[in-house]
Amino acid sequence: MSQQASGNGLEVTLVAITPDPERVIEQAGRTCYQSYDRIGAQSHRDFIQRLIHMGHESPLEHAYATFRIRNCSRAMTHQLVRHRLMAVSQQSQRYVDEESFHYVVPETIPAEFVEDFHRDMAAIQQMYRKWRQRGLKKEDARFVLPNACVSEIMVSADFREWRHIFKLRLSPKPSGRFGGPAA
Repeated sequence: MSQQASGNGLEVTLVAITPDPERVIEQAGRTCYQSYDRIGAQSHRDFIQRLIHMGHESPLEHAYATFRIRNCSRAMTHQLVRHRLMAVSQQSQRYVDEESFHYVVPETIPAEFVEDFHRDMAAIQQMYRKWRQRGLKKEDARFVLPNACVSEIMVSADFREWRHIFKLRLSPKPSGRFGGPAA
């Protein structure tokens, strides 16, 4: 299974999902109430909405989704990995050569300063190359790299945790949001 959504260079791919997740969630919730006799062709829709409305979200933990996120900044991945109830595999700056790293330009930088930002990134790339040429291993040279570096991350979590992440991180608040175009 592979579905992609991209915008501003960010690429999100659904890698895997629990088969028939709504039915799994309904089965879990109905276990709590011993109300299997109420299962119908479309009963899961209303039942799941009622569970959420009541704040009974533990049945959501029985369905999982795994996403691959590309062309995101290290700053974004740092926000994401703060959520502990998930499995994470991220591109390693310890083993991956970052001499020509791509980077994300924050959306909040005024247009008149964007070229200056590009120059700063070029200077940092040069610093990284300098330390590599001096014999530093990638794992040590990476200390000069910015949070603007583009990264790739694969994340698996249950639906309850995804609801929590989306609620916090898709907010328009600058400290919580994801995104920004990759350069």
